[in-house]
Amino acid sequence: MNDDDTKDELQRREEHALGMGGPEKLARRREQGLLNARERVDYILDKDSFLEVGLLGTSSVVPEDRDKTPADGKVSGYGNLDGRPVGIVSNDFTVKGASSSLTNMKKIGHVKRVATERGMPLIFLGESSGARMPDNMGSKGMGAMLGNDPSQYVRFRETPWASAVLGPCYGSSAWYTCLADFTVMRRGAVLAVASPQLASMAIGETVDPQELGGWELHAETTGLIDTFADTDEEALDLIKRFMSYMPSHHNEAPPMGPAVEKSCDALTKIVPESRKRVYDVHRVLQQVLDDDSIFELKAKFGRVAVTALARLNGRVVGVVANNPMIKGGALDAHACEKITRFLVMCDSFNIPLLMFVDTPGFIIGKEGERQRAASKIMNFMTALQMFSMPKLSVIMRKSYGQAYLNMGGGRNSDEVLAWPSAEVSFMDPAYATKVVMWGRSEEEHPEEYEKVREQMSKDNAVWDMASSFAVQHVIRPQDTRQQLIRLMEFHEDRRHGGIGKHTLSNWPTGY
Repeated sequence: MNDDDTKDELQRREEHALGMGGPEKLARRREQGLLNARERVDYILDKDSFLEVGLLGTSSVVPEDRDKTPADGKVSGYGNLDGRPVGIVSNDFTVKGASSSLTNMKKIGHVKRVATERGMPLIFLGESSGARMPDNMGSKGMGAMLGNDPSQYVRFRETPWASAVLGPCYGSSAWYTCLADFTVMRRGAVLAVASPQLASMAIGETVDPQELGGWELHAETTGLIDTFADTDEEALDLIKRFMSYMPSHHNEAPPMGPAVEKSCDALTKIVPESRKRVYDVHRVLQQVLDDDSIFELKAKFGRVAVTALARLNGRVVGVVANNPMIKGGALDAHACEKITRFLVMCDSFNIPLLMFVDTPGFIIGKEGERQRAASKIMNFMTALQMFSMPKLSVIMRKSYGQAYLNMGGGRNSDEVLAWPSAEVSFMDPAYATKVVMWGRSEEEHPEEYEKVREQMSKDNAVWDMASSFAVQHVIRPQDTRQQLIRLMEFHEDRRHGGIGKHTLSNWPTGY
């Protein structure tokens, strides 16, 4: 074969690979308003920055499939995202449903390994029918693919991972989604262990795909996704925004933004003085943090708490806040799980923490016990105590019981700030009064009840805590932003360049 023949053969193979599943399948996707695997890569990465790895890979298990599996259904390689190098894997559903087989799993493993060792974020664009049949059947199939890479599902959070669920995601596509630090899901997509067809056969009844693993299930019940989108483009934009808060790897600080001048004078009007009146804590955060910088995660899961990435005078911070608008701000099992996952991510990628406190404690009762609330509370507590980045806590109103510790009290923050309206105790004075007056009804002893309530309310005031240095700063609400900015500057770890100890980096992805 002469040089011209060799060049022609290379061009033929390249064109075949770039043609994916063929014109008809690609046209059907366009009619459905869906981007194909390569269009997704081009959309999310900087223009002309993609360098593909394994373009000429094909099925290596079934000889007849070699000409039918361009790029073996996975588009993989490197590129730039807002000028920074990243690794990326985009599933090509037009080629055998992007099913997993020996060659494409090798491609994923290679990009994952390079991204980890060279300090690049990793992006998974998921859409896969699961394991490829019959490639994975029998002992040979299992030994070849599942025995190919013993570290394929290991995460030590050395670089940030983001994933998008952009269609059916079964098998390994679901696994990589669950391993990611951030996951966005397009409405209409499905995330599950196995397809509805397999699930229907297993249980002997028809399974609805959205009930099995739709966006509402994972946004509201399982918490496996962080947010959702209506289109591929919107989902990819959300990944871009998430990555803007992240360092490229765990040994560098997150990117700084510009300093921002603003006041938070409206805080005194947002938060009512009475602990019985509710308000939306999002309005507090909007006052304190940089404008348009709040990026909330898992907004529909564990709604009694808010977890968000944001910026404070340009500095990336993680935010955990009680929201009295939902259940009075009382923390439940889902909120504890959500906060724990958030702490793990922030500690792994050198993001300091701000906590905004207004909670009557933890929700108690049968439902909480069925959700293993005690275990979730202790996971939250352990993660907070192991958290190695700076932690600042602001007590705005209530902080009662064990939740006082979980929300940064009792030296579980580096410094605790409190507004004059802050109240701290083992429980709400109304309930505490009933405990103290146990066996005597309020109808028969109204004056004693009122006396006990008044004394307990007085004892709950922040002044005694301040006098014993359990609170380091009592501040006016309108001074909150500036005080946090200054404290964050003083608490930066200059000895280690703002890099934490990553004590939570191998925390399990679920528990």
